[in-house]
Amino acid sequence: MKVYKFGGASVRNAEGVRNLRKIIDDERNLFIVVSAMGKTTNALERVFGGLQRGDRAASLATIGELREYHAAIVGELWHGPKRLDRVEALFGELETIANETVYRPEDAELWYDAIVSYGELVSTTIISEYLNYAGVTNAWIDMRRCLLTEQRHKDAGVDIEASAPRLRAALEARPAPVYVGQGFIGGAPDGTTTTLGREGSDYSAAVAAHILDAESMSVWKDVDGVLNADPKIFPDAEQIAELNYLDTIELAYSGAQIIHPKTIKPLQNKNIPLYVRPFGDKRKPGTVIRGMSAPVQVPILILKKDQVLLTIRSRDFSFVLEEKFATIFALLERFRIKTNLIHNSAVNLSLCIDRTWHIDEAVVALRDAGFDVMKAEQMELLTIRGYTEALWNKYARGPRIFVCQSTQATVRIVRKA
Repeated sequence: MKVYKFGGASVRNAEGVRNLRKIIDDERNLFIVVSAMGKTTNALERVFGGLQRGDRAASLATIGELREYHAAIVGELWHGPKRLDRVEALFGELETIANETVYRPEDAELWYDAIVSYGELVSTTIISEYLNYAGVTNAWIDMRRCLLTEQRHKDAGVDIEASAPRLRAALEARPAPVYVGQGFIGGAPDGTTTTLGREGSDYSAAVAAHILDAESMSVWKDVDGVLNADPKIFPDAEQIAELNYLDTIELAYSGAQIIHPKTIKPLQNKNIPLYVRPFGDKRKPGTVIRGMSAPVQVPILILKKDQVLLTIRSRDFSFVLEEKFATIFALLERFRIKTNLIHNSAVNLSLCIDRTWHIDEAVVALRDAGFDVMKAEQMELLTIRGYTEALWNKYARGPRIFVCQSTQATVRIVRKA
């Protein structure tokens, strides 16, 4: 068994779906994990935003646009108007949610997951039906029933041990040379839909590879492989031929768009190699990630945008006591806020975090707990592994710098965007 994962950019139009078919044309015993098409997840977040505001008309208008977008792809794939009943049924369910849901703020994450999951359900339904139409026999797998997650929404972890018999049983019930399943989504113990965090389709594919004892996992992207920097930001980016699991985890944690941070562990546990390959030309080797690799010879630059810097100080100047740290991080966990960088002195604790819904609530709670809190927005976090003196002089100096941490190998810089 092999596992292939295709991202939303790869299947954003009919040409991309046809190219997917070419890539898998000669494959058998293959499990495909597919994301939502194009920018569908972003649009579904707007549907959710309408639900939050009580603006049903806005939500329904966005659903209408999504219906037209996907209908255009279907029409081009089938060379004319084509109605896919299963796709229409999914959009009908989505409209029912937008029309009839009684929204409560405490259920925000639950409804977020319920709505955005339709991107993957629609994309995989279209692709599965097209592959059958194009002569590639396949079975559509509902990953909400196969991946059992924790009872947590918007960033759930998968219980792999409990999920294994579910996924294996789903495949045994529908024998086929190719299986098509959704990335990013699973199901909680109470039966509600969960999501695994943005870009969580990589994690879904890794879990499937682990459970199915895959010989390899391939992620198909719109680049030739893993680069040492985002070429849109750093034009002189270079390709990296191979990486080991440990370096990849470090890079993913720092914000590199190589792979979802939770992806590597399921693969590492069974020593499954991960290939990052170019969607545009499957003949190119791409990058391989495995247990052992040659050392990386170029610096790696990772820019994580949309950050917030919180600077926290205890009002009684007793900040060095461990219980103060425990209080702060317990409050952050309550509001599901993750820290990307921690910097402390005798009286201050600075935290670089992703901008999320609950930051202002967390700031209020911290102040109520006896802390002074300063919040700096529009920040970004730059990580450079294997930095040189020239890179240090270029990026680690100047008035934009708020925090700078360095080790022998890595420098991390919080700066104004």
